[in-house]
Amino acid sequence: MSRLLRRVVGRCALFVGMLATGPLAAQQVVHVGGAFFPPYVLKAEQSQQAGLLPQLLDALNRVQDDFHFIVRPTSIPRRYRDFEQGRIDLSMFENPAWGWQGIAYSVVDMGLEDAEIFVARVEPGRGQDYFKRLRGKRLALFNGYHYGFADFNADPHFLAKNFNTTLTYSHDSNLLMVLHGRADIALVTRSYVSDFLQRHRQYAGQLLISQRVDQRYRHQVLLRPAAPINAAQLGRLFEQLRHNGQLAAIFAPYRIVIRSGAADSSVTAGASN
Repeated sequence: MSRLLRRVVGRCALFVGMLATGPLAAQQVVHVGGAFFPPYVLKAEQSQQAGLLPQLLDALNRVQDDFHFIVRPTSIPRRYRDFEQGRIDLSMFENPAWGWQGIAYSVVDMGLEDAEIFVARVEPGRGQDYFKRLRGKRLALFNGYHYGFADFNADPHFLAKNFNTTLTYSHDSNLLMVLHGRADIALVTRSYVSDFLQRHRQYAGQLLISQRVDQRYRHQVLLRPAAPINAAQLGRLFEQLRHNGQLAAIFAPYRIVIRSGAADSSVTAGASN
């Protein structure tokens, strides 16, 4: 090989190397906690790509080149420790009232609204009055979740002492318990009921869905203080997704409300929160 040819080959290799290590290498990885919360986060065995969180992170990755968002599996009770220890940088679809007291974080409003609702089996003469009183009724709940009717106290002993509860790790099981008469009321998100009835069309018309709301989810992102991305940067990204229609494309099919302008706001909470 001639000296000139070697120089050309060398420069080409250098140029290719610069391309390979350019924008991609400059991206900062942001670890987002993935705790089971269907339809937002599904169990890993159900599908790595299923659920709304992977779709949202894909949209965030496509709208910019500075950060690369990836899911890091965690669990409902473990996510607090993972957050404080830096194993995860963000926790999405959160509410600070769900056990985050005493933990330092910043907050970004996602501009999304869902609701926890009561679901019973359709029976002759049963209407919305059925949901007015919970005492004496068998409740099917998800273990570890914080419910408004219980003042967000997720302790199983408290729930067992004050309510007739069955705690499971499956929303499908809770709804099936209601359908088969083994529980009177299940609490699930409005988005999950929509997803369940799409997957199990044979149950159409068999579920009585409450107008009473246990709690409204104004979904927020909690960012740890040393996260690679700050609240202002993340808020701008959500605003882009809202304006370009990506938030609506991902969440509207699940009856999750897209609130206008909400993603602009962010606040910082100290450890005394």
